[in-house]
Amino acid sequence: MSPPPRVSGHRRRVCAPPGSRLPWPRSRPSGGILSSPGSGGLSAFIAGLPKAELHVHHVGSASPRIVAELAARHPNSAVPADEDALAEFFTFSDFAHFIEVYLSVVDLVRDAEDVRLLTYEVARDMSRQNIRYAELTVTPYSSTRRGIPERAFMEAIEDARRAAAAELGVTLRWCFDIPGEAGLEAAEETARLACELRPEGLVSFGLGGPEVGVPRPQFKPYFDRAIAEGLHSVPHAGETTGPRTVWDALDSLRAERIGHGTSSVRDPELLAHLAERRIPLEVCPTSNIATRAVASLDEHPIAEMVKAGVLVTVNSDDPPMFGTDLCTEYEIAARLLGLDAAGVAELAKNAVAASFAPAQVKSSLSAEIDAYLASWRG
Repeated sequence: MSPPPRVSGHRRRVCAPPGSRLPWPRSRPSGGILSSPGSGGLSAFIAGLPKAELHVHHVGSASPRIVAELAARHPNSAVPADEDALAEFFTFSDFAHFIEVYLSVVDLVRDAEDVRLLTYEVARDMSRQNIRYAELTVTPYSSTRRGIPERAFMEAIEDARRAAAAELGVTLRWCFDIPGEAGLEAAEETARLACELRPEGLVSFGLGGPEVGVPRPQFKPYFDRAIAEGLHSVPHAGETTGPRTVWDALDSLRAERIGHGTSSVRDPELLAHLAERRIPLEVCPTSNIATRAVASLDEHPIAEMVKAGVLVTVNSDDPPMFGTDLCTEYEIAARLLGLDAAGVAELAKNAVAASFAPAQVKSSLSAEIDAYLASWRG
């Protein structure tokens, strides 16, 4: 298969304080970010905006610096230890190739020290973007099956979570997800780890990986178990398959949010159902282009979702792998939806409302967003 288009046509926005290191400059989907000249533009507003993120993967958030460091520590891996070479390595021909590359990075995380380092550095990158709260999707099965003791894994992510809150001002919560390509064995193990060794920060249970050939209903018993233990259901669905996968996630897995849900727009009844029930979609525009789930940003269905009254949140998915960050995704959404600063602030509040944060945290973060908007206008 021919490689995906090397998306280009604009300069990468930097959503971080001057002097901080971000992922390599990389071309991204054409027609993407909204350029606003001057420090008073919408880009600057988005950079300083307090945010929550609900669809972002643990290993997929590893910065090039951290991936290169892990690759150097484990030189027998397929991942290059050079940051420039990583830019080419993270170019995907299709979704299956993305999964292959993703799993090669997962293979770099081989002990509890690697887990702790990765988790804390992800939080550091979030703090540079003014992300106050994030529900990070973690796949413990991928680590425990590679020999990391399960209790050491839990201790590593929890230690990083506590440090992130104390030192960086970032509140992390976990979604433990089943890697769908690994089948029911992975589902059983993920449910056991979530329910029997439940770490303090765990709030939800998910399902990721490929959708094609991985029907959602087979995972019902594992979601039932997690829900019975008080965890929320947040499976991926309708990204690379049709609306039927979203219906299956709703009916069989009792989904409270849908990861991606891109194909929902092909079923008006489904869109109406999502809108009426206030079931949020976790939308990741650049990811959808990089994995070829959507042909181009100008064809992205986010505007159709919003027009139908669906609660939409904006997220970055696997940001360094896709050469993006959450600020850039907000800029893309602002362009596609025609939003001004007030509209972007409301979009940010959608993520707060759709989160599983305690009511007090939601209220505080929403008030911070309102105060920031008022200050900006002033």
